[in-house]
Amino acid sequence: MTETIVDTTAGPIRGQVLDGGIHAFKGVSYGADTDGPNRFRPPQPPEPWTEVRDAHELGPSCPQPAARPGGWMGETHESEDCLVLNVWSSGLDGAARPVMVWLHGGGYAIGSGSWPLYDGANLARRGDVVVVTLNHRLGALGFARFAELLGDEFATSGNNGMLDIVQALEWVRDNIARFGGDPSNVTIFGESGGGAKVCTLQAMPAARGLFHRAVIQSGPSGRVTPVHRATAYASKFVAELGVAGDDLVALQAAPAEQILAAQSAAAPFGAASLMGFSPVLDGVTVTAHPGDALRAGTVPDVPLMIGCTRDEATLFIATDPAFRDPDKLDDAALLRRLERYGVGDERERILAAYRANRPDDSNTDLYIAIVTDQLMRVPSIRLAEDRIAGGGPAVYQFLFTWAAGLLRSGHGFEIPFVFDNVGGEVMRPSTSRHQLAAEMSEAWLAFARTGNPSHDGIGDWSAYDFERRTTMVFDRGGSAPQDDPWGDDREVWDGVTIRGIGG
Repeated sequence: MTETIVDTTAGPIRGQVLDGGIHAFKGVSYGADTDGPNRFRPPQPPEPWTEVRDAHELGPSCPQPAARPGGWMGETHESEDCLVLNVWSSGLDGAARPVMVWLHGGGYAIGSGSWPLYDGANLARRGDVVVVTLNHRLGALGFARFAELLGDEFATSGNNGMLDIVQALEWVRDNIARFGGDPSNVTIFGESGGGAKVCTLQAMPAARGLFHRAVIQSGPSGRVTPVHRATAYASKFVAELGVAGDDLVALQAAPAEQILAAQSAAAPFGAASLMGFSPVLDGVTVTAHPGDALRAGTVPDVPLMIGCTRDEATLFIATDPAFRDPDKLDDAALLRRLERYGVGDERERILAAYRANRPDDSNTDLYIAIVTDQLMRVPSIRLAEDRIAGGGPAVYQFLFTWAAGLLRSGHGFEIPFVFDNVGGEVMRPSTSRHQLAAEMSEAWLAFARTGNPSHDGIGDWSAYDFERRTTMVFDRGGSAPQDDPWGDDREVWDGVTIRGIGG
């Protein structure tokens, strides 16, 4: 394995040349340590260096709770010195390749850009692009709002995790040409909380001009946290931490372990909450709810792709005994669960309509379908509708239906196919999986190149509109566009207020 050196704006770094000629640079600093006096403050630039630094190892993740959904990876190294990114490029020759910047999932509380699932080598190799993944501040460290407790000096504190991402995009703008990328052709894409971050970036003035395409995968966050709610979370957090709300020294000196314990106690749904401390509608850093900005046409003028998986809900209900034992899910039990997931006062009507639309479905099937549509599919469609109403470039809708195992076509199942990572340590390879990975990764690559995801492997993918509602359905055995799939279910939600994952 050979090595290669690139001189960044902060200093020279030494990466590695992988099999197939992919240049990889890992753990590259794009911001200063966020510990101590920098805690709860906007990101600062990294301290410059003159000696060549090795960029061979993934950098630390932001400190975060160990609790996470079953099967999700943990983090190998955590530190508040976590503003790092990774770059994979198929060449350092100044060829101005499209750039794809991935924002990781895990809500706003867990995760990192370091998971093997997100390794960018295969995508860079397949599409002759530059792939970037990054880490940023999470939870209370990135999203606790202290303006009302500590004053205007901390006015951005509720959105510092998003400002970290903006600073990473600025690093891309200033450095990516040295890695063979085109700073004028940057696609941001992300899944779950990463998709929600893509939504939020569209409502941030500081992010304008830093990206030119956007992909939202299972992250339809049309709304962010209002100031009064964010302030209440911060006040409870400080109380749980056991310090005075205006004691900046104590807040910045508290060990990360205590920060995480207080965060879990203060979050609205306890330690399992992924969205409690999250972006804030402060009117300065985030100037509108993302859905409102799309409908008003005030978002960046960039093509948008949005979609989800068919059975998103299985991950979230996997610990429910009724999910594994359908005999426990009679109609009364099902209605109670729909209420728990916020389906609302119309749950009886909604259940009756789905049962009429799906006469062969079990109660478990209906449970999965209704919660999936309430959390992900219908909010994704509504964001697409908001974009159409606001004008601008095309929006493309997709639905991933490849299923395997108990979780069926579950939350996050599309990620390895997008990254062309369907072998090795991520997934057991098969011919059908490699075919689907080719169809999906080539669509994302085509979108990054031109703003249109059509390619020879799937044919023409028409933009979404109110008349046909064309949706690309990705599945084993061949992907194809369909007009308004499960349209009868979609219509059940007309006039119903639903919140999606960020509301």
